[in-house]
Amino acid sequence: MTFWKSAAGTPEASALGSASVRVPMANTHNRETAVDEVRNLIIIGSGPAGYTAAVYAARANLKPLVIEGVQSGGALMTTTEVENFPGFADGILGPELMDNMRKQAERFGAEFLTDDVTRVELVDTGDVGSGATSTVWVGETAYRARAVILATGSAWRPLGVPGEQEYLGHGVSSCATCDGFFFRNQNIVVVGGGDSAMEEASFLTRFADSVTIIHRRDSFRASKIMADRAMSNEKIKVEWNTVVEEILGADGKVSGVRLRNVHTGETKVLDVTGVFVAIGHDPRSELFRGQVELDAEGYVKVEAPSTRTSVPGVFAAGDLVDHTYRQAITAAGTGCAAALDAERFIATLQG
Repeated sequence: MTFWKSAAGTPEASALGSASVRVPMANTHNRETAVDEVRNLIIIGSGPAGYTAAVYAARANLKPLVIEGVQSGGALMTTTEVENFPGFADGILGPELMDNMRKQAERFGAEFLTDDVTRVELVDTGDVGSGATSTVWVGETAYRARAVILATGSAWRPLGVPGEQEYLGHGVSSCATCDGFFFRNQNIVVVGGGDSAMEEASFLTRFADSVTIIHRRDSFRASKIMADRAMSNEKIKVEWNTVVEEILGADGKVSGVRLRNVHTGETKVLDVTGVFVAIGHDPRSELFRGQVELDAEGYVKVEAPSTRTSVPGVFAAGDLVDHTYRQAITAAGTGCAAALDAERFIATLQG
């Protein structure tokens, strides 16, 4: 999943594709392209939820269109190894798992667009005989469907401290597998205390001279196996009860971090050249705000145990919905449920 920029240049969350016949569209931009065909189902997003939904929907002969985003595959595309997905006794690389899921969906007839969605119009399509459809735009191209599954996942949560945005891409990163190589023989920090932070820190020891984990509490919230693995690595040390107050820089790149002990208030500067942020994720729901109901944290609300949203004909799955478990296997499970819910919904429209 990637980001698109509005006319004003503001980054917004996105996820979509492109194509075909030119017809005028009402109440939209000056010139748009519409695809005449009304599809049964559009899946917005990829990752375990989107790809699993695609597998089930394709096997149900719904011929889903999956608009997977320019950066397809979701968060697992930046995961070195997935050790807890059932069926892989020796683990599997995140990108390989996503590629396998995508190929499986494609084999059953799912269609894919590797492009980003720019906007959506989600409407109640549950009135039998109305012919109502939801519309999804990719640039100036519009796609219509009787049902839509939202599976745009989540995005890394920034620290929100001075220097973070300034040095993003110049020493500040959220992806160890993407950027770790550039920090060979350097001293770096990882901010966070969960499984993601432990995985990032452990991976970065392949390149860095030292990795310091900055954690605001006196114990990790990570699973025991992940925490033990990190703590047993001689290259990793921890600053407990500590937060980053500022990311410092010189000559256009990171040169250090200003730290503060949350109990004593004492501050100090740690000289590092890299800062990896791993404090959690926020749902990519901005694209749908004002169209489906969200909770206070921005997650799409569903009618549990189903995946139905507040708009009939629109379903949601994966990390866009789940702020409790956030695992690949649970995302895949809700993707399956969303496809089954969509299949049943479409069947009611067809009588």
